[in-house]
Amino acid sequence: MTARDAGAGTFTGRHMLVLMVVFFGVVIAVNLTLAVLASRTWSGLEVANSYVASQNYNEEIAAARRQDGLGWTSALVVGGDDLVLSLSDGAGRPVAGAEVSADLRRPVHEREDTRTRFVWTHGGEYRADTPAPGAWRVEIEARAPGGRRYRQLFRITVGE
Repeated sequence: MTARDAGAGTFTGRHMLVLMVVFFGVVIAVNLTLAVLASRTWSGLEVANSYVASQNYNEEIAAARRQDGLGWTSALVVGGDDLVLSLSDGAGRPVAGAEVSADLRRPVHEREDTRTRFVWTHGGEYRADTPAPGAWRVEIEARAPGGRRYRQLFRITVGE
């Protein structure tokens, strides 16, 4: 029996080195891939400057209380090729004549973000073109005659 035959099944330092390099190479490659994908799909920003946003907090609370005082309710649905917004006052009557616009944002990236206007129909609803298929965050803003303002956030999914 030669020395080469006796060492054929032993685990050497060279084997350990190759095993460690492959293991940590895979871990580093996966981490880099996930970091690149995460940074390309969402900036992570909700507001550009959180300090400035915090300075307007009291005004936002006051505006929300004024909106609650209106007693308005709203619903947003995807109807055929249109987004259909129903906006009702405290008595359940449609709110007519308001200027209604919406910011449509994707939940995970900003590439397709857009703004649209809703048009009043005589059926008591407001309509706008349906965005591309997928998930959307829709922030509605309605300005009614007399200066009344209404804002509402919806999450919708548009099918194929």
